[in-house]
Amino acid sequence: MSLLEIESLAVSYSTAGGIRRAVHDVSLAIEPGQTVALVGESGSGKTTTAQAVIGLLPENGRVERGRVLLNGTDIAGWNERRLRAVRGTQVSLVPQDPVSSLDPVQTIGAQIAEVFRLHEPRDRRPVLPRVLALLERVGIDEPEHRARQYPHELSGGMRQRVLIAIAVALHPRLIIADEPTSALDVTVQRNVLDLLDSLRREFGTAVLFVTHDLAVAAERSQRLVVMRDGRVEEQDDTATILQAPGSAYTRALLADAPAFSTVERVARPAGGGSSAAGGATTEAAPPTAAPPALAVTGLVKEFRRGARGAAFRAVDDVSFAVPAGTTHAIVGESGSGKTTTARMVARFETPTAGSIALAGEDITDARGAALRALRRRVQLVYQNPFSTLDPRQRIRDIVEEPLRNFGLGDRAARRDRAAELVDRVALPPSVLLRHPRELSGGQRQRVAIARALALDPAVFVLDEAVSALDVTVQAGILRLLDELQRDLGLTYLFISHDLAVVRQISDTVSVMRRGRVVESGPVASLFADPRHEYTQQLLSAVPGAAVPGAADALPTPLGDRR
Repeated sequence: MSLLEIESLAVSYSTAGGIRRAVHDVSLAIEPGQTVALVGESGSGKTTTAQAVIGLLPENGRVERGRVLLNGTDIAGWNERRLRAVRGTQVSLVPQDPVSSLDPVQTIGAQIAEVFRLHEPRDRRPVLPRVLALLERVGIDEPEHRARQYPHELSGGMRQRVLIAIAVALHPRLIIADEPTSALDVTVQRNVLDLLDSLRREFGTAVLFVTHDLAVAAERSQRLVVMRDGRVEEQDDTATILQAPGSAYTRALLADAPAFSTVERVARPAGGGSSAAGGATTEAAPPTAAPPALAVTGLVKEFRRGARGAAFRAVDDVSFAVPAGTTHAIVGESGSGKTTTARMVARFETPTAGSIALAGEDITDARGAALRALRRRVQLVYQNPFSTLDPRQRIRDIVEEPLRNFGLGDRAARRDRAAELVDRVALPPSVLLRHPRELSGGQRQRVAIARALALDPAVFVLDEAVSALDVTVQAGILRLLDELQRDLGLTYLFISHDLAVVRQISDTVSVMRRGRVVESGPVASLFADPRHEYTQQLLSAVPGAAVPGAADALPTPLGDRR
């Protein structure tokens, strides 16, 4: 008997436009100790299938028909009270979005401890040591300090690791992992996946792995289920699908996966660029060359821990320069300071020391009208679209908002512009009248990119801008960014934990660790010959390089696509 069997599952949602079927007749099985990966585009039904298994569909979702057999017992029709006895003990969920899944008014330690108190009320063992052990096991440093912190005090990657700690606390028989590593850098991703693998081997835990990262799915699963438009496109052993995919759709997914590529981006010419920080050298610019589009010099950011606590230096003497029309990437572990650096560049944080220049103009101390004008020149696309899109607004109003704020165009012109932008980021016109909750995570991220495009900025600060997207949509967005850069001469500061994507889209890169740049230079040379031990560790942790069959589905480098 399989641990989990899904038979002819159909799920629908009640929307303003009527009943919408999201999952059609899905069937699959998971054996004890097996990892099954659900892959497919955003909106393919992966997450809906996973949520239906554990009875966590949104209020407007319902199972129309089909069975969900857990150890032979159909739990598809169970009420909330009966399902609560199963969740955590037999089946756990690692959700996709850590911001909306963690209680903002409870400490991290209290939220992990709650699992033990709810499910093991008679266990008299001290809870705190178990909480700290879990935090340490999922790779969170200073567990005693982190246990006393609140979710907003942690980076996105750290919050995701907290969710994983909660999910594995009671050693459930099945873990449903919905994009569990999408916010994590490659080294922590490897540690987390190793943890799931060790639980699987040690306790016979099965994993239903929902992911858009085909490289991770290829390395970590024994069986692949490819979904498209709410249906199973094909399923088989992972090795079989990688070596001989049965459908054109699966072949396209593999071709769009950046981790399977062995080619680099065709670099942009450095028009007036200068040497990057950290010892990398580039050809000196001629005396008459224009200043770089973005220049960061000696940037420092300190935070205080509590009213009287010691200063914590999150960014420490960071410098880099980005020539106009090129892309500079910042990579590093969660908590390395890369997002804080990005927020200072966009002037959502004020530097403690150092300077930021935009096309030669010092913007470090911009205030008032100058800061408002800067918002048209620099746009930031955040890591998490769920928390940056107003849930009360329709998508059309969200995309139009920057135009309204700056008094650009009349109502008709703004609507036309919103429709144009939505089309440009590969969304159908119908989304204009929807709300963010009606869109998938990838669709919401595309809306955020469309909104950032509205003011025609010169510099894009992209903070994990494609981390929430499946490989097909990700490839489309990367091509779009490349096209915009070629046509408009845009400059990108690209913050990412995905080194495979960085290799495709970036010209230069800075590697950050604990607030400092440890190595930087042209992407091609740094990837080919990393000098710093930490850079070597990051590159060695990139999934997909050794997956059998991967070399048969290599994507074209961005610079060669038309």
